[in-house]
Amino acid sequence: MSKERYPLDVYRHSASHILAYAVKELFPGVKFGIGPSIEDGFYYDFDRQDPFATEDLVKIEEKMREIINADSIFEKIEVDRKEAEKNLKDAGAAYKLDLLAEIPGQKVTFYKCGDFSDMCRGPHVPSTGEIKAFKLLSVAGAYWRGSEKNPMLQRIYGTAFYSQKELDEYIQRLEEIKKRDHRKLGKELDLFSIHQEEAGPGLIYWHPKGALIRRIIENFWVETHLKNGYDLIYSPHIARTGLWKTSGHLNFYKENMYPPMEFENESYMLKPMNCPGHIMVYKTQTRSYRDLPLRWAEMGTVYRYEKPGVLHGLLRVRGFTQDDAHIFCRKDQIEDEVSGVLKLTSFFLGKFGFKDYVMYVSTRPEKYVGTLENWEVATSALKTALEKNETKYQIDPGEGVFYGPKIDIKIKDALNREWQCTTIQVDFNLPAAFKLSYVGEDSKEHEPIMIHRAILGSFERFMAILIEFYNGAFPLWLAPVQVKLIPIADRHNEYSRKVKETLAEKGARVAIDEDNQTLQAKIRLAQMEKVPYMLVIGDKEVSENTVSVRSQKGGNAGAIKIEEFVGKFEGELKE
Repeated sequence: MSKERYPLDVYRHSASHILAYAVKELFPGVKFGIGPSIEDGFYYDFDRQDPFATEDLVKIEEKMREIINADSIFEKIEVDRKEAEKNLKDAGAAYKLDLLAEIPGQKVTFYKCGDFSDMCRGPHVPSTGEIKAFKLLSVAGAYWRGSEKNPMLQRIYGTAFYSQKELDEYIQRLEEIKKRDHRKLGKELDLFSIHQEEAGPGLIYWHPKGALIRRIIENFWVETHLKNGYDLIYSPHIARTGLWKTSGHLNFYKENMYPPMEFENESYMLKPMNCPGHIMVYKTQTRSYRDLPLRWAEMGTVYRYEKPGVLHGLLRVRGFTQDDAHIFCRKDQIEDEVSGVLKLTSFFLGKFGFKDYVMYVSTRPEKYVGTLENWEVATSALKTALEKNETKYQIDPGEGVFYGPKIDIKIKDALNREWQCTTIQVDFNLPAAFKLSYVGEDSKEHEPIMIHRAILGSFERFMAILIEFYNGAFPLWLAPVQVKLIPIADRHNEYSRKVKETLAEKGARVAIDEDNQTLQAKIRLAQMEKVPYMLVIGDKEVSENTVSVRSQKGGNAGAIKIEEFVGKFEGELKE
């Protein structure tokens, strides 16, 4: 079978139909939702009273193989719309009827294989026997059409590949992803927790080690921004509801905002974004063309209502802190400012070890504000800035925000997964909505341009990416504990404390394991904690004023003088 003849999405979509066929055979009375192909696989949604169990997936896989071995033809059948509606009503296919209402025209297509028929626009592979390598992966809940107002269905996920070798490689990759899951490592390394029952879902509690890593990143962020011409500001967490009406958020973003809080006969809302706060600061005085650009940065905590089904550890939360900044500039400064952000982005991502990323220019969506002329000017400026920086990019049509086009940068991690981090957005809308102005060289008032940008994204999301990228073994400069001192016996504790003082004076983050455990147990614990350096101290080390060095990267390096280790440590930090 050639890959060109059957594109992977067609191949996988056909596998989803085989999945539905198998479920129909095994579980009579089940109702069917949709079964599309997706990135890396496919799924099908089912309405069934009893939950699917792990052993059910095994049975379904076996039935799918029977259907594949039968090599049933995928037959395309075109029927009149009224006939389709009658057939679906007779079958009690409520979800298919819901979908039918959105299908234009008087003809509807179904695909039939064996005893199973499904309303579908296709295409499919010629017969079930073409599917060679597949696997069912998991079951999850999914609201019909993604709305909490609709019934909760059961979604069975699977994947399919052209060959067993490709499937095996993918399964192996999934196992590696599971090992690196930031939720699992976050618990093991004592970095953060979520208290869904007591405190609410999607809200993060940072433990001392996680908070320390975050503070290290924040300090680096502040230092770098000050060096690059930014000023720091802070804005409140709530504002009057009228502010969000003026900004347009109530019209375009209301479903992601928390409801108003009423007190003192006033209505307030938690901020989903920091931009209106920065605008309030801009409005406090008259601005001149000589003042621009103004670059204001804030580590601003925002709150967004995310549906329960999409919450995911640190990656998708309801309260998070953005590395936010807004640049107020003239039209003729857009390209230079965007170029500056691109260079700053490259510096930041490089420091964290990310060298491979993909750029997208997201263009005007269907629902937007502002003039077409301004959209063209802004989009052109983004493209030109990328081209001047000799940066390749792709167009993401219609994915801009309602107030302007944007550049999205997706980094690739150690497993070649793409993660959305940096975004650069040009906004003509908010300056107009809030009647912002500056006095131009002609002594007349002009409207500034507002550039929204976040480089790391949210600190929560970026931390999740870092945990999985490094598999919890952070580089030396980020590690919450950089050196673990391991005295073999109690008599070595005093010397270990002196070594700790020496290292701490050099700025190292050091801990001593003085527990009454065996040497191997202490080493094993330090390895599980993914501490970069372990210094074992026994009688020989005390008498010779040395430490025996073990590292996560290099294993056992043997005994060296303390001064030599300090030099090695400081050299690695500088790198």
